[in-house]
Amino acid sequence: MKIETDYGSFVIELTEKTPYHRANFIYLTKEKYFDGTFFHRVVPDFIIQGGNSDHKSTSEKRRRIGKYLLPTDTRNGLRHHRGAISMPSSEIENPHRIASPYEFFIVQQSPGAYHLDGKYTVFGYVVEGMEIVDQINRVPIDKREWPKDNIRMKVSIIE
Repeated sequence: MKIETDYGSFVIELTEKTPYHRANFIYLTKEKYFDGTFFHRVVPDFIIQGGNSDHKSTSEKRRRIGKYLLPTDTRNGLRHHRGAISMPSSEIENPHRIASPYEFFIVQQSPGAYHLDGKYTVFGYVVEGMEIVDQINRVPIDKREWPKDNIRMKVSIIE
């Protein structure tokens, strides 16, 4: 999978160890859900989070695709190493940390964010272009951790 941004592109590889999360990301990519969404949350020296925007078109896409959650899949041996792609929990009252399917985060922290292991599902890793993730992680942000300039993305499947 290739993620293109104004800062450049990077490549992620999805793991077979998390079949639901992998299939969800591929499905949303084929539906062009991510195209035009943003990296909307940047926590310096920790993560970048994407898959949302403040555009009406994003909520329209979510409405068209439907409302669903993904089960947590944390007992697969995958760790939140630097470059891990993981799924945040839904914002609803959620003691089991069921995942919101429309957003994802990438661990930028070095060597990793291991305190997240067992809480969130890793479903892939950045395999090329981690320097782009680092650049995005350094952008100016507001008090809500939203980048001051929107960082749009386009996600595509590469063979």
